[in-house]
Amino acid sequence: MLISLKLFVMLVLANGAPVVAAMFLRRRWSAPVDAGLNWFDGRPLLGKSKTWRGIVAGALSCALFALASGQGFMFGLLFGVLALAGDLLSSFIKRRTGLAPSERMPWLDQVPEAAFPVLLAMGWGLIGAWAGLFIVVFFTLSNMWISPLLYRLGVRRQPH
Repeated sequence: MLISLKLFVMLVLANGAPVVAAMFLRRRWSAPVDAGLNWFDGRPLLGKSKTWRGIVAGALSCALFALASGQGFMFGLLFGVLALAGDLLSSFIKRRTGLAPSERMPWLDQVPEAAFPVLLAMGWGLIGAWAGLFIVVFFTLSNMWISPLLYRLGVRRQPH
């Protein structure tokens, strides 16, 4: 059970560290991952809210937490990168459906960023399928509940 809690914390870090980094660094290192490019449909590839600063902050926070909690720096780095890759995939899909950056799409906003790194943890032999499913669902539901609260507290710019 302790490993499930650690993995949940790492998902929260991967999701929250980019927001905190943006608060402190403002416009510094805010180059968009997609370099402002549009896809064949004329819509942004990902959107300007997906930045290299966020990728580094999310992946590095997971790596440092994993190192401190005994899972190892490399596992944490891969975990964070996969969580952020899931977030990028969600953004790509949302742009294809015509949703604006930061517009809400429940489940798609959370599941890929939780499922990709949880699959890594399963492959690493840290958890089984049921624990993995629990972590993904618990992260998804808690994210849907906590994000609006963080918005009201002024931590997030959007309520989701």
